[in-house]
Amino acid sequence: MINNLNLKALCGSSAFRALAVAGALLTPGFAFADEVALKSTDGTVNIEGELIGFEDNTYIVRTDLGDLRISASRVRCEGDACPDFEVAEADIKISGADTIAQGMMPLLLEGYAGFLDAESTITATNQKGEIIAEFIGEQGFGDPLGSYLVTSSATDDAFSALLNSESEIGLASRRIKPNEARALKKAGAGSMISPSQEHIVAIDSLVMIVHPDNPLRKLSMQDVAAIYSGQIKNWSEVGGKDAPITLYDRAKGSGNRAVIDEAVFGSADIEIAPNTNVLEDDTAIAAAVNEDPNAIGYVSYAFQRGAKPLALENSCGITMVPDAFSARTEEYALQRRLYLYNRGDNLSDQSQEFLTFAKSPSADEVIAKAGFIGLGVEKKPQPLDGSRARMLLDPKADAYEAGVMREMLGQMVDFDRLSTTFRFRTGSSKLDERARIDMERLASFLETKPSGTTVMFVGFTDNVGAFDSNRALSQSRAQKVMDELQSFAGDRLNGLEMATNGYGEIAPSACNVSEDGRSINRRVEVWVSADGIAG
Repeated sequence: MINNLNLKALCGSSAFRALAVAGALLTPGFAFADEVALKSTDGTVNIEGELIGFEDNTYIVRTDLGDLRISASRVRCEGDACPDFEVAEADIKISGADTIAQGMMPLLLEGYAGFLDAESTITATNQKGEIIAEFIGEQGFGDPLGSYLVTSSATDDAFSALLNSESEIGLASRRIKPNEARALKKAGAGSMISPSQEHIVAIDSLVMIVHPDNPLRKLSMQDVAAIYSGQIKNWSEVGGKDAPITLYDRAKGSGNRAVIDEAVFGSADIEIAPNTNVLEDDTAIAAAVNEDPNAIGYVSYAFQRGAKPLALENSCGITMVPDAFSARTEEYALQRRLYLYNRGDNLSDQSQEFLTFAKSPSADEVIAKAGFIGLGVEKKPQPLDGSRARMLLDPKADAYEAGVMREMLGQMVDFDRLSTTFRFRTGSSKLDERARIDMERLASFLETKPSGTTVMFVGFTDNVGAFDSNRALSQSRAQKVMDELQSFAGDRLNGLEMATNGYGEIAPSACNVSEDGRSINRRVEVWVSADGIAG
């Protein structure tokens, strides 16, 4: 019997190539001709049949479609007839958030092997959510370069494993909390927020998903809160069909749930509706929503798997679309940074080299291939018929502010906006931790632009304070970012024209009613003269 079998994945995808783990052995007495289930981590393969052989790290299963050969690289075997693997102790142990462990790490490790000109062998062990990768140098003809054991659990577990020195690298779908950082520092692990121990590798958006047949296109954030708290129980209450809403959620302690608690409820103490189905990972939620016409859930951007994504509208009426550009600018309400963390007292050279690769432009392609959003620079036009232009034509604005809006409208149409957006630490004039990475990415992008291209640094603020004071502040922060980039890049950008401007509190990207919203609005954007327009 075959269920949910993705034949393309089996036949053509590199994720299912025949791979072998050095040191993996079958125990004596291995039994064939018995029922087993082979399941992939991403949920695309679920095969049941008779296991009639295991060779070259490949399961041979007899099914109604004949004998199928399935690589052990990405499927886990369940059943009494499954082989037992005696796997040598891995050189590097990595553990934490399932979003990263399941969705990103297999391809990231494979990409790193290619970067090293090595052959990677990746096998899913018999432990659920666990894979092991072995690297052999010189495309498989050289010496072993090391092994990596990746265990999928939750973000909280990443910091526990680091605290207990059970893992060398922790995977986190949120930033470390102060109490976690203090505990690790007390244990001798160093400062967990230093650039050498905290590594942003990607941006991820959580996407509210419904069944593809659901007619809704967007929900307000208030509606999402009311649905998950049980106040809204029928789709007809939000403009949908007359049908009860089936809720899918993640358990407390997961990074996904933490984002929802903060962004939707503003607290982790909200009681979720008692009939909510709590599932263990994104794959399970996406599968459940795709099977239930009345379902709603939320998953990482990479795990939508054919479900219908919903746009979200905040309390100010700003519609937020879960696309890559809004995630990179960090102006989508349910977005987050994905982190790798390490202790400062026991990091091996092997781990350091992997971390350097993971946050470099060399990793962007495999991060995108995994369905996540890398930190590369994206360009987007600012047309007169776009949502930002419509906002600047607000008929309710007073005459003075409307004049500034028209000034911005007249300038922005000649520029494309880059996804690179700089923000400052709360209550500080210092740029935040992501700026370290963005400076290099931006410099590399801009040095490819033709001589005479104009680069405009444009500052914005929240609406706290006087209008003119905010505009002056936005101008000074734009100047600061430009100065820092010029200092960082040296003579790499000498052929470009650089300028600054500030528009204060106009064109907000979020509501100013909360500190999170205000922090999104306190930003410096980077604009470049549109193609064909220079100087």
